[in-house]
Amino acid sequence: MTYESRLKREDIDQLFDAVLTLKDREDCYRFFEDICTISELHAIAQRLQVAKLLSEKRTYSEIEMITNASTATISRINKCLLYGADGYRRVLERLDEGAVKNHGSAESEEES
Repeated sequence: MTYESRLKREDIDQLFDAVLTLKDREDCYRFFEDICTISELHAIAQRLQVAKLLSEKRTYSEIEMITNASTATISRINKCLLYGADGYRRVLERLDEGAVKNHGSAESEEES
């Protein structure tokens, strides 16, 4: 079954195609530093962290303290985890499975 997003548009397809060309963490830093503001990038990273903590069954209070996210943001992400398109779940499962192994990080370069 193919997922049909309500957001689907040609320009968004091109953005996602661009993201899919990124080869390592360095490519990601370079691309996202150019395409996002610092605040936008921090907000996206915070949302993923909140989703991770919610999936670990952490309380809103704990998550608020750890991430500095508002309870409104935590609630919105929780709603996505429960009723959304499964994007967070799919990414978190892949991260748990070790799908990303220090691509382009200083640690992986030191190990070489």
